[in-house]
Amino acid sequence: MRDLIWLIIVLLIIGWLVGYFAFPDLGAIIHILLVVAVILIIYKLLTGRSL
Repeated sequence: MRDLIWLIIVLLIIGWLVGYFAFPDLGAIIHILLVVAVILIIYKLLTGRSL
């Protein structure tokens, strides 16, 4: 399960970087989506719910 979480985090960061440099106008939207996804992952880990 931990490997899956790390895979998701790495994919989100790579997606954010690609979106930030490839589409600078959409960088803010991609950044917001990344932050929301990370907050949801942390919330699910703290509450003990499964992903």
